[in-house]
Amino acid sequence: MKDYLIFGAVAAVIIGVAAFTVIRNRKIRKNGVEADAVVSRIEETQSPSAEGGTDFSETYYVTYVDQNGQTVEAQLDHAPGRTRVGDTVRIKYLPEKPHFAIPVK
Repeated sequence: MKDYLIFGAVAAVIIGVAAFTVIRNRKIRKNGVEADAVVSRIEETQSPSAEGGTDFSETYYVTYVDQNGQTVEAQLDHAPGRTRVGDTVRIKYLPEKPHFAIPVK
């Protein structure tokens, strides 16, 4: 019984985070401000996979100048193609939450 409760709690957290991300990204797509950004860094994370191997994931960060002239570093939701540090990417961000961005398609 305890295992089911733990599984249920973990599943609820995962679903909650996914829903939050989808809602945030929709809001950015609809109301976001466009800017050119430069990929400033890429962080690679390793974690154990369910099959006993290792899963790798990458988090991309971009630097851009916002509509107020401030330089901001933001986490990019995902990177288009084979993005590398130094590449320029067109993004959208919310002025009230400038530290998250999505690439413009």
